[in-house]
Amino acid sequence: MVKCTCLRCLGKNQNQRFVLRYLFFSHNRSYGLANPGYLGTAETAPAMFAPPSPDNSGPSAPPAGMFDNMPGYEGTIAGDGGGFLPPPMPVGPVQPPQPGPEQPHWNIPSITEDTARGAFALYASSKCCYSKSPAKDGVITNMEAFNTYRYKLETFTESRSTQWAHEPYHGQPVDAYAQPPPGPWDIPAQTPSFFQDSKQVIKVPYTSSMKPCHVCMGMGRKPCTNCAGSGNKVCWVCNGSGFRHGNDRCHSCGGRGRDNCHHCHGNGSTQCPTCHGKQQLLVYINLTIKWTNNSDDYVVEQSSGLQISNLKKVTGKELFRESQYLVYPVMGFPDMSVVNASQRIVGEHVSRFSQTARILQQRQTIELIPVTKVNYSWKGKSHVYFVYGNEFTVHTDNYPATCCCSVM
Repeated sequence: MVKCTCLRCLGKNQNQRFVLRYLFFSHNRSYGLANPGYLGTAETAPAMFAPPSPDNSGPSAPPAGMFDNMPGYEGTIAGDGGGFLPPPMPVGPVQPPQPGPEQPHWNIPSITEDTARGAFALYASSKCCYSKSPAKDGVITNMEAFNTYRYKLETFTESRSTQWAHEPYHGQPVDAYAQPPPGPWDIPAQTPSFFQDSKQVIKVPYTSSMKPCHVCMGMGRKPCTNCAGSGNKVCWVCNGSGFRHGNDRCHSCGGRGRDNCHHCHGNGSTQCPTCHGKQQLLVYINLTIKWTNNSDDYVVEQSSGLQISNLKKVTGKELFRESQYLVYPVMGFPDMSVVNASQRIVGEHVSRFSQTARILQQRQTIELIPVTKVNYSWKGKSHVYFVYGNEFTVHTDNYPATCCCSVM
């Protein structure tokens, strides 16, 4: 069957119209020459303007038929997506339950008055609008310890996903269908140090093939969007008339009414940004491996009045640490709220992360964070501040000596 090649039939298809337009301009390179509407006399008609700029952006995404049907990767799509579930989880943990921490003393002694006063003085000196007098002259009337426990569980996971990708073809090996590609979980990768986020992208072997560029239809160039493929634009000085004042010919365009397009240098087309002018693309499957440290913690409520959010950035004395493939919830700890939190968080992590990733290692810790509430008097009034964490961080809601520009 012979297809009609008239302009009307060719124009029915957007891609054919694109090819027709490109071939027309590439064989009629008269960009920047005298405007056909300009005859060089005062009676000449105004210079012709460029046609409206068409949508030359090209396809935004590769067509589905561009990708081969690779065995074992049928669900893979272009861009993010097509992820694979990890292998089944083991029936139970590898190691038997570990006993809880055994230490005779769970409380940390309260800090000394000198330590509390020194921390308060350092806090005041760090604020440009705070007077040091309350920290220097204030009288400490009472100190009370509110030591609190923080339980933390970290689950280090590995997840794998695949997506089709492409790059300009410049002679890379093409190995699609040379043999079946390895499965997404059969491809070796170098695992980073535990509990550190990392990412690695690997090209899946035996999935690479060469395809014509879907953006420029395999031509390597696209019509210029600045001049609609004409190679020239209306002169901005004379606005396309060829004259500036009366019969004075425009010196900018030489009386043509149009200037060469600076974006495409008068060619009417630019290099395809997708294939970089190579006309062909190397299409392949990328395997993305992500190692993620997922962390949750629980801080025991304490009645000191200090918000738990203040304890996020401080450290405490580590009482217990355990790291293995899968940890058991803490047992035998004197504070039952920590035991209950451990059971809940461990169960949540296994349920949540085993569905979409492979658990490589878990680590649980218990810290004892020192919190001291300090009551002091200054100029006959009572005030309060807190000293907490190994860093002796200070917090107070109402410092008594600040200037008007200070921010609490």
